[in-house]
Amino acid sequence: MSTITMKYLNASDTDFEEKLERLLAWEMVSDTEVVATVDEIIAAVKNDGDTALLEYTNRFDRMQVEKASSLEMTPEQIVQSLDAISAEQRQALEKAAARISRFHEHQKQESWSYTEADGTVLGQQVTPLEKVGVYVPGGKAAYPSTVLMDVIPAKIAGVDEIVMTSPTPDGKINPLVLAAAAIAGVDRVFTVGGAQAIAALAYGTESVPKVDKIVGPGNIFVATAKRSVFGLVGLDMIAGPSEILVVCDGLTNPDWVAMDLFSQAEHDEHAQSILVCPDDEYIQQVLQSIDKLLPTLERREIVTASLNARAAIIKVKDLAQAVDVCNRIAPEHLELSVENPDALLPSIRHAGAIFMGRYTSEALGDYCAGPNHVLPTSGTVKFSSPLGVYDFQKRSSVIHCTAESASELGKVASVLARGESLTAHARAAEYRIKERG
Repeated sequence: MSTITMKYLNASDTDFEEKLERLLAWEMVSDTEVVATVDEIIAAVKNDGDTALLEYTNRFDRMQVEKASSLEMTPEQIVQSLDAISAEQRQALEKAAARISRFHEHQKQESWSYTEADGTVLGQQVTPLEKVGVYVPGGKAAYPSTVLMDVIPAKIAGVDEIVMTSPTPDGKINPLVLAAAAIAGVDRVFTVGGAQAIAALAYGTESVPKVDKIVGPGNIFVATAKRSVFGLVGLDMIAGPSEILVVCDGLTNPDWVAMDLFSQAEHDEHAQSILVCPDDEYIQQVLQSIDKLLPTLERREIVTASLNARAAIIKVKDLAQAVDVCNRIAPEHLELSVENPDALLPSIRHAGAIFMGRYTSEALGDYCAGPNHVLPTSGTVKFSSPLGVYDFQKRSSVIHCTAESASELGKVASVLARGESLTAHARAAEYRIKERG
């Protein structure tokens, strides 16, 4: 008997919108206890710096560090991590890094300018951020792929200094994460995690430098801390649980689709996997594949909980309706597992990453295809984009007037400023107006 009870929705039903709304409902709310704990940690690190950082690191990660300087790894330790992994692992990291670099090189923005007919030069100066903090989880799981995805775009953007923090529970360092940091080009690595790491990056301590922006995933304490320091520093995003939506025409091997749904469900119990398909018979085949393959998974308990809680099968009348459903859901990951994905692509308005065709599994994007796997979740893709080089560059407007153009623009500015009762603005512009003579 199946242990999976995925929700079944029909997009043609009159109550579909209501059911879909309930299915997608997700709000990452920190309870009052979490917020209180995080506030306490942030205040302590802000006021006491390294002293608080040492106390929380020793308490939460079961460490016995006596000096804050011991929290930072030496350049030699970072480089030596490359020898602590297998040749196969190093080669995989290097190949992935090369592909990620090639893709993100295309995103780099350059400064530009043009000259108006009146002689005014207008433009935009693009500059990199000075310091960026990269948070890398180190508790239940470690993500060397996230190190590559967070750090490489920052390096391409030209960020001056990249500071990585990652917890090391019981003093155990993940060599694969550290090797990824070495390959990606991280400048400094601190073995701290949790809300205390976010606070240290946001405010700075005697040992940890204050950064301009913090990127990287984390647990509820990390997410709550990121939300709390936003404004003092920039953030990549406050990410919710991972999501995948597979649109299938009913001709892909059902085992492939089942495993693609598992690939997100295994992240955690709150992840969401959705299959959208017009073929009822094929849907049954996928459900059979799920029952068959589930016992073979190492993380089957997490997958089972995720599928039962948040997964769904959505029956549509055709692929056109499937696209409508897609745009309504706005998934983090979208697989177009159909014969002609290019025909559907122009109609897709909302998706973090789009995987085209039967052979392009979402897992390839997570590790080595090239595009970034740090993506908006919970429908936020409707107004935001994947992490990229542009997140580590900022833009300044450039305006350079000649005496003549300042005079003519001053007349316009004067009228508008006086209309707003901002007379100092008006007079500043008027001083540059040439008298007719």
